[in-house]
Amino acid sequence: SLLQRGPSCSVTTGLLVIGCLLLVLCGAWLLGAVFWLHNPNQQEHKPPEACSLIPEAWRFDCYPERGVVVTRELCEARNCCFIPASTASSSASRPSGKNGIPWCFYPPEFPSYSVVSLNDTLLGQKATLVKEVKTYYPGDILTVEVEMRYETDKRLLNHKLFSIKITDPSSSRFEVPISVPTVANKTESPDYIIELSKQPFGLVVKRRSTGAVLLNTTVAPLFYADQFLQFSTSLPTQFIYGLGEHRSTFLHDVHWNTLTMWARDVPPTEQTNLYGAHPFYLAMEDGGNAHGFFLLNSNAMDVVLQPAPALTWRTIGGILDFYIFLGPDPGSVVQQYVDVVGYPAMPVYWALGYHLCRWGYDTSNSTWEVVKSMRNYGIPQDVQWNDIDYMDKFMDFTYESKKFDTLPDLVRDLHAHNQRYVMILDPGISSTQPEGSYWPFDEGVKRGVFIKDAEGKTLIGKVWPGLTAYPDFSDEVTHEWWYDNLKMFHNKVAFDGLWIDMNEPSNFLDGSTSGCPSNNLENPPYTPGRRLDLQQRSHYKHTIHLGFMGSSAFSALKRIVAKRPFVISRSTFPSQGMYSGHWLGDNRSQWKDLYTSIAGMLTFNLLGIPLVGADVCGFSEETQEELCVRWTQLGAFYPFTRNHNAISVKPQDPTAFSPLARTAMKEALLLRYSLFPVLYTLFHHAHVHGHTVARPIMFEFPKDVKAYGIDKQFMWGKSLLVTPVLDPGVDYVDGYFPEGLWYDYYTGDCVTSKGEELRLNAPLDKINLHLREGSIVPTQAPNLTLWVSTGQPLHLVSALSQDGSASGDLFWDDGETIDTYETNQYAYIIFSIAQVLSFMFLFCLFSASFYGVKEKPSRVLVNSQDAPFTYRTNKVSSEFLLLLFF
Repeated sequence: SLLQRGPSCSVTTGLLVIGCLLLVLCGAWLLGAVFWLHNPNQQEHKPPEACSLIPEAWRFDCYPERGVVVTRELCEARNCCFIPASTASSSASRPSGKNGIPWCFYPPEFPSYSVVSLNDTLLGQKATLVKEVKTYYPGDILTVEVEMRYETDKRLLNHKLFSIKITDPSSSRFEVPISVPTVANKTESPDYIIELSKQPFGLVVKRRSTGAVLLNTTVAPLFYADQFLQFSTSLPTQFIYGLGEHRSTFLHDVHWNTLTMWARDVPPTEQTNLYGAHPFYLAMEDGGNAHGFFLLNSNAMDVVLQPAPALTWRTIGGILDFYIFLGPDPGSVVQQYVDVVGYPAMPVYWALGYHLCRWGYDTSNSTWEVVKSMRNYGIPQDVQWNDIDYMDKFMDFTYESKKFDTLPDLVRDLHAHNQRYVMILDPGISSTQPEGSYWPFDEGVKRGVFIKDAEGKTLIGKVWPGLTAYPDFSDEVTHEWWYDNLKMFHNKVAFDGLWIDMNEPSNFLDGSTSGCPSNNLENPPYTPGRRLDLQQRSHYKHTIHLGFMGSSAFSALKRIVAKRPFVISRSTFPSQGMYSGHWLGDNRSQWKDLYTSIAGMLTFNLLGIPLVGADVCGFSEETQEELCVRWTQLGAFYPFTRNHNAISVKPQDPTAFSPLARTAMKEALLLRYSLFPVLYTLFHHAHVHGHTVARPIMFEFPKDVKAYGIDKQFMWGKSLLVTPVLDPGVDYVDGYFPEGLWYDYYTGDCVTSKGEELRLNAPLDKINLHLREGSIVPTQAPNLTLWVSTGQPLHLVSALSQDGSASGDLFWDDGETIDTYETNQYAYIIFSIAQVLSFMFLFCLFSASFYGVKEKPSRVLVNSQDAPFTYRTNKVSSEFLLLLFF
């Protein structure tokens, strides 16, 4: 009011008023500053210079929710920086909800946890973390506990493991029931160095020998809320692998790439979550070392890769329980990982033969005719399968009494010819049959084996038989019920193996016949990735159910056949390799699918599931003859090889094509059967030592950076390099050869490489296969089944190194008895050559080949006796191929 008095006011009065106003303003500013310190979410703007100093590649998304147009107001309400990314560096903006450089990101001073106590434990250290203010996600937990556990001397590979568990001490949260090996004490000299940041909390793990930073969680704040857990880490390089199951290249793209993990029924499609969930990655470091990271959590999650390089984990439940594996080579990382999740099962011998299936065998007789046709053409086949056609109204544990009336006879005929039979089973049990007419459902209700809805009633969804109930395989009662059903059906049809499908579990309805309840469990504050797709078709249930279905099928089959169980599962989770193999789902008959199958095969070998392969020739769409030939050649080197196609498309078994194509396919399969001793030995090493069977080139040459991105070639073990044709209309293929000597498997011709790409001749009837120098591989004469093939004498193929040495091995048992290695019912033979003209065989062979003999021998002795031999000059290196016959 004084100011309104105008010029009549004295100067002294005016100065007094101005001073009072300044005092009021200063007081208001101070009160506002104090209020902001206690309520940082009310801050209107971030200092622009602090935000702009953060490079775009290091901006961690503060507003990851999809379908939201992120404005400055929304972003700054979360106390985060808002800077639109430059058009030149990102064509996708966060406001549009797409992947790309985040416009809203965390500032350096974003509230996080601090360490308030730290104590030593028997296995490491334990810390209590406290956060003073809540963040923007509901249910924010202000106090958490961190347990750091060090590798112990009792583990398989000493000093190579560091694990961390972050839990909420005030409540019990879901933990994945995987049995991790017990420990006794911590190691005194680990291969890593740990640096702990107390305020804000963060962990830095470094490799002691090189100083490489393997984990650094200080790059972004930690979140621990009821339904939102998040932490980030830097990465040492951009070479990241694993993180299944997705259709992608073997080497992941770290340019703002979000990989969602939530098992769902969807054909292999880029940028979407598929059948399984495997939160494990392998990272290569500068210099060729490797390490791994495993988050033991089964909730829906996102994994975000960004070009810093860095990675962010976001999951909507459970706890943070993670493991770091120190390697230091890639193979050792996988060994250490399976030491935690479980070693792969040793497959029954016939699992490694050729399998034939299709959806669309109208009758058991039409199935039988294909088997007979394969025999007539002399094409190897060990296993015949049936899809859901065989069932009565698509119901489990039934077969159609008219169209498949001869199914038991077909199975008996297969057994008479040393062949096997596998049938499909889905987890959905028909719930609409008249009471008393369908024992699996009636007995399941009686025993209480089915998953319940929110009201405690049997949850009813929809799959092939129509309305269905879903067994809860986390309950031991369900396992016994499942066994009883299988046993009764086996008495009718003596099946040898199980194909478990639709076990994400798949559901053609949204939730159930009652829909989904409207609550925070069905509608969490953060929804990972593509979980809300209209065609999601899966329960909002923990993916852990799928793992138990695999173990249930495995244990039931073990009791029924009293031999090694054979189970193939579509949906998978860590530890699945202990119980089953995996096929890569409903692929398409396209050249691109042929190529991406290699990345899928290699990835699942990293994940401890080496018995893996794709549907040869493609599942859906019409295949082409050339594509099917090339796919059969590649499929001959899948650890698990099955030709399978969809209903309403033409047959694609080898007998359906021209004589030229049929012969090419036959030769590829005979090649596989001849290499069975190699493949079987590789699976032994996978089962006992955690090795990969099919492996990327970089596993054997970890210092060769040019090999890091190769996923058009692969190796069987350390010795065989496979270079398939993946493009139409060509009679050549370009392949990369790491430094060293490589021998053409068929001819012995030698290639000396300095680490380069070479063009190889590849007519339609050939897949290129090379032996690495220093290798010895055992082979056998192939036949129509592996049972007959394995009775043939061995033929050794040796590829000599420049100094004339080579080595190899062979694991051999009866092929089907359970735990032969564990009970010492096996033979294990090591082959070694130091001087090619002076060595001894420890058992009887039929013949042997030696690639790379530098001098023409005048005489060859075997066990002090002259042995006949032939030799020829190598076309390339003028060395000799020596063949022995005895």
